[in-house]
Amino acid sequence: MPPIKGTALATEFKKTRKSFEIMDAASRTTVKASSLRWQILRQALLRHPPPLITEKEEEEEEEEEEDRSETHIKRISRKASPGFNLIPHHVVEEDDDGASASGSLKSSGHAREARVCYTLPVDGAPRLFLRQRVDEYADLSDFEICNKYNVDNTGLVCQWPSEDILAYFCLSHAHMFSYKRVIELGSGYGLAGLVIAAVSEASEVIITDGNPQVVDYIQRNIDANSGAFGATRTNSMTLHWDQEEISDISNAFDVIIASDCTFFKEFHNGLARIIKLLLKKAGPSEAFFFSPKRGNSLEKFLETIKQNGLCFSVTEIYDTQVWERHQAFMEGKDSWPSYEKDHCYPLMVRITI
Repeated sequence: MPPIKGTALATEFKKTRKSFEIMDAASRTTVKASSLRWQILRQALLRHPPPLITEKEEEEEEEEEEDRSETHIKRISRKASPGFNLIPHHVVEEDDDGASASGSLKSSGHAREARVCYTLPVDGAPRLFLRQRVDEYADLSDFEICNKYNVDNTGLVCQWPSEDILAYFCLSHAHMFSYKRVIELGSGYGLAGLVIAAVSEASEVIITDGNPQVVDYIQRNIDANSGAFGATRTNSMTLHWDQEEISDISNAFDVIIASDCTFFKEFHNGLARIIKLLLKKAGPSEAFFFSPKRGNSLEKFLETIKQNGLCFSVTEIYDTQVWERHQAFMEGKDSWPSYEKDHCYPLMVRITI
């Protein structure tokens, strides 16, 4: 089936989701997230099938867009915000994959991709090149994967603002990871884990996600930057938070990192469980989560953390530059029209055993 134009599907998706929320509230039943996702999608498609674009229309659109690299940067992200932009990045031309103009796009299966260069703002730090999806289309195969593995596809959506801040924090505190075993949860494209592998002397970095499509991107990004990691062992892994058997990596890590992983409350128990299993019991170990409050989702997660016998602390001001950028957004000095503290500014949560 051809890709579906994102805007039309999103509109129907929201309408249908609202109707299902009302139905669910009325019946007081609990609907599994993956099942609800399929019901919403099915009804949205049947009610008002979105228009499909022709190859000619797509070619014309690509010709117009290939004039400016900045345009492609905006289209890489489905998020409606500019983000904190703490690590400069731009779309670059292909090299080993085939020569093309700066800001070019490449197709991989149904999805279109761009190769993005992240310039780490530290003297002597290497540049990192990440392959990321372009934002225009939602493909049914994505939902099939979500349903099969009971995960969602937020890792494919964009480089989220919290991931940007986590990566910047790791860059600014590289000494924290020296000679440590580090694992990133819910990594998306893996920027923060790649930063640690590139600029610290960590002994090992494992970059994980529960969505195998996302893990494929992570591994490709590891392969593309392997020359920047020095002696740090760097690998990807598919890790579902409800996974029963993780004996080969349990009680193994000095540091866990994650960003924006606390929004979905149905995953809180699994996330708290996996943190407790992964953290090293002998000697100091800790997890750093960067998450906005997002209603009461973070509060509920911290309650779950406590119920699982873990300790935590929450820090609001953890980096001067991040805080100054936040204040500028709040005062309207920088352009982020929809900026709200509770939804956009991640707090730093430190979790210990």
